[in-house]
Amino acid sequence: MIIRRVSSTVARPRVWSLHAVCSVLVVALVARPLLAEAVVDPALGIAATVFVAVCVQALPFLVLGVLLSGALTAFVSPAALRRLLPERPGAAVPVAALAGTALPGCECASVPVARRLIGQGVPDSAALTFLLAAPAVNPVVLVSTAVAFPGEPRMTLARFVGSLATACVTGWCWQRFGRAGWIVDRARRSTPGAPGTDRWTVFAETARHDLVSAGGFLVLGALFSAALTVAVPAYWTATLAGDLVLAVAVLAVLAVVLALCSEADAFVAASLTALPLLPRLVFLVVGPAVDVKLVVLQAGTFGRSFATRFAPLTFVVAVGCALAAGLVLGL
Repeated sequence: MIIRRVSSTVARPRVWSLHAVCSVLVVALVARPLLAEAVVDPALGIAATVFVAVCVQALPFLVLGVLLSGALTAFVSPAALRRLLPERPGAAVPVAALAGTALPGCECASVPVARRLIGQGVPDSAALTFLLAAPAVNPVVLVSTAVAFPGEPRMTLARFVGSLATACVTGWCWQRFGRAGWIVDRARRSTPGAPGTDRWTVFAETARHDLVSAGGFLVLGALFSAALTVAVPAYWTATLAGDLVLAVAVLAVLAVVLALCSEADAFVAASLTALPLLPRLVFLVVGPAVDVKLVVLQAGTFGRSFATRFAPLTFVVAVGCALAAGLVLGL
């Protein structure tokens, strides 16, 4: 007779990255008085003030954005959007762009949604238009922009117009010049959700993942704002502010490199008070459309051949649409 020995295992608590983030925040709040006394350099005090201000102002919109993104992933099927789109690809592009105002999602969440749309037979141009519009023209982003620029309502309108135009123009360009072979075959296969997966579990996991990922980039952006405030020589900032073309180029590249979440980037742009509004508008329009994390994600989802063509196209269109919207609205 074979005796099977069953070893009892003690379940260990699972430590998520979200727990680590929350722990750091709690420690920072508890140690705040000690840190305030330790900071004797006025420049460090100013940098700390800028850093905390950007994080505190942006965090509520970031949380709201990732909750809506999780809800979209868990409870809204891409098939519902597919049924709303016209059959003509040219007419489907603006409809897909406007759908982004009602179906908010962060940049990372929009890529798998676009893939599922393509797998369900939606034209590539319409799916890619939604990919660009959803993280840029949704209500959370627009409200956060209005809060970040309370005295400049034109910034909110210009961001909406520039981002919507970026999504539509890029979609129409892809419809005219894009090739089906630039998107890998695996992206065209239908990807139904795993059977038996609880929607609330999908919601919680998606929101947790997006919050930790976007929170890290928010901290990076806040650190950049603080460093720019105290570490960059004043004459550099003055030179950048005095040369509009250079300022536009620098902030467009920074938007790609920093890869901020669209729900929080307005507060980083608002902290750059030494620069004109037009370059900061370019920063806000380019960021949700193309950045380093999006390029990597798009390459993994749709293939490198797609990413090497779509990212430069989006960058050029976003800069041009942002400048056009800003100049028309007098920024």
